Amino acid sequence: MSQSFNNPITERAQLLLKVLVEKYIREGQPVGSKTLAEESTLGLSSATIRNVLADLEEHGYLRSPHTSAGRIPTVKGYRFFVDSLLPMQPPDKFAYKQFQEHLSPDQNVMELIASASTLLSDITRMAGLVMLPKRERVLLRHVEFLPLSDNRILVILVLNEHEVQNRIIYTDRVYSAAELQESANYLVATYAGLDINQIRQQLVGAVQADREHLGRLMQAAVEFANKALDASTKSGQDYIIAGQSHLLELADEAGVGCLRQLFDAFTQKQDILHLLDQCLHTEGLQIFIGQEAGYAAFDECSLITAPYFFEGKPIGVLGVIGPTRMSYERIIPVVDITAKLLSAALNQAYTSPDQSLSESGK
Repeated sequence: MSQSFNNPITERAQLLLKVLVEKYIREGQPVGSKTLAEESTLGLSSATIRNVLADLEEHGYLRSPHTSAGRIPTVKGYRFFVDSLLPMQPPDKFAYKQFQEHLSPDQNVMELIASASTLLSDITRMAGLVMLPKRERVLLRHVEFLPLSDNRILVILVLNEHEVQNRIIYTDRVYSAAELQESANYLVATYAGLDINQIRQQLVGAVQADREHLGRLMQAAVEFANKALDASTKSGQDYIIAGQSHLLELADEAGVGCLRQLFDAFTQKQDILHLLDQCLHTEGLQIFIGQEAGYAAFDECSLITAPYFFEGKPIGVLGVIGPTRMSYERIIPVVDITAKLLSAALNQAYTSPDQSLSESGK
């Protein structure tokens, strides 16, 4: 057995830590020395075990939630357990076949992502989430402006090859159909084929630097496009999540306040998206235990993620969120296999997941 955290842990201490963590994960109750004496195979007395547990607590691997009530693992204890003591339990052949059936390449991208999220949730009984594929570039192909009532304009954007997005923007005055057509023609002639982020930067520059040289209608066209592209870049889903109801179990372990923070994080998205972006740019499985995530909403949770790939490049991340007291040996292989099968389905079915994503209605 290995050593970690610059603290020498004897094999005896490692074995007791392993038994304690596994029992706490199964039952959710602090574990005492008498219980470990009965369950370990070392033949140690309760007094000897108490001394070992005291050392582990002193080094930060365990803590006592109540006086004389046994001990539970800390984040450091979980981390040592996961890194050094964890016996993996990969799904059997029957379960693996079920995975393959749920992640069939016959589905479109949105269906595959939804299936992966549901699969992760159903199998782990935690919350499963899948980040939508990251698109490196979104190119403007065409734009149309159609007048509506009450100073509203319907903006039709054609992006990349086939993606069509509709946006409604509000203007200071009513514009005629001819004025809107002229504005659209100007934007297509000037910006077609450019990435929308690049276009937005140029639009800001055009308004600031060329206001005197742009005609009134061209200024309006620039402002229309800026509003439409701003809405386009902020709209849509960033990830699909399933099984939030499973996390209601956290209310008993971590308290309703912690659960409320976590659900707020699902709604606000920024914290989760930041973590997923971190995982997207890091190779392999990533495991955040409690405070390791760096956000208060995750202090009593663990997040296990793995990237999924298209043509050898990571384009998204999937994972499981649940209490720190989760069955890591069972859940880690599930996340790993789901990521690999989602990658295989995407690579088998599509020449471009971006195109399929837009065609499926994003």
